[in-house]
Amino acid sequence: MNRITKNIGMVVLVSVTLSGCQSLLSQGSSTNGGLLGNSALSKPIKLSNMDAGKKHFREANYGLAEKKFRKSVEQNPTNAEAWLGLAASYDQLGLFDRSDRAYEQAINLVGPKPAILNNQGYSQMLRGNKRQARKLLKKAARMAPDNARIKGNLELLKKA
Repeated sequence: MNRITKNIGMVVLVSVTLSGCQSLLSQGSSTNGGLLGNSALSKPIKLSNMDAGKKHFREANYGLAEKKFRKSVEQNPTNAEAWLGLAASYDQLGLFDRSDRAYEQAINLVGPKPAILNNQGYSQMLRGNKRQARKLLKKAARMAPDNARIKGNLELLKKA
């Protein structure tokens, strides 16, 4: 399986687990607080940077999420999911110039997938750019008409 096919697969997986930037990565790796079972002999589980980034994002620790996603893309610059997490973290931190660059990296790797366009649309909503948000979200909706998260962001935009 070539790298592009793997990355496309990752974006499909990401589109299932992401819901705009407002609740990015709500489905993530399952951990049990860092312990295996209740035994005193259990050792803490060390999360990968990617898993730690998802965990921090779900917990609204966006600065820590940004740090972990940034380390993840430094370790593997072809990981589109890590770029998407990094972009969403930057959005939540109000670092929109950086989020734009991270979204572009993800698009360069796998193309303008619905999950990326959805997050870009949400990013534009955060900035107050309703026209651009609508354009991106409608494009995402055309590509994935049954995606509830994209529909939800379009509804959120209507209320904004």
